Amino acid sequence: MEWLWSLFHTIYDVEGLVRVGGLMALIAIIFAETGLLVGFFLPGDSLLVTAGLFAVNGHLELWSLFLFVSLAAIVGDAVGYFLGTRTGPRIFSRDDSLLFHKKHLVSTKAFYDRHGGITIVLARFMPILRTFAPIVAGVGNMQYGRFALYNVMGGVGWVVSLTSIGYFLGKTIPDIDRYIHVVIAAVILLSLIPGIVAFLRSRQRARTLSL
Repeated sequence: MEWLWSLFHTIYDVEGLVRVGGLMALIAIIFAETGLLVGFFLPGDSLLVTAGLFAVNGHLELWSLFLFVSLAAIVGDAVGYFLGTRTGPRIFSRDDSLLFHKKHLVSTKAFYDRHGGITIVLARFMPILRTFAPIVAGVGNMQYGRFALYNVMGGVGWVVSLTSIGYFLGKTIPDIDRYIHVVIAAVILLSLIPGIVAFLRSRQRARTLSL
């Protein structure tokens, strides 16, 4: 358990990851979060905002972040899509493990069934869903040209918007780097709100149906 705690602490030390790992760490983590089935726990949102803050002081170059991290997000979703096409519906029968929970896949499919292809864009801004949405699209044999369009829109929109928020905050609020942990906590909280709202709505619908 000690190595798990150490791994958790390292992954969620967002400031340290950006400061030490720089652009390459960002590329690797954003790709893994969107392209690997077990990447759902990675802190993509807070990493992007923190990267924008670091770009203000010249530790990272803003346009390099826009270009290379967006590419990592797009390629990650493409890998997830092809993983879905290869595994097909049988992935839903896969046993739960330490880093895979079938309930995440099922909830993502329900979201996809409600919102269709635009889920690929919307899910970018929702932790966990952004890992499983391209897999669900692949399982459902979504036409790749259509998937690719949504993939590019979502990947670029997610990376540019969150990185720009961090950059804007760094430019407009003096010495905000002293409060970077507060910013990261706020980003994590805000990123969880859509999932909480969806959960409460599903509970409300289930309660209504049971009446």
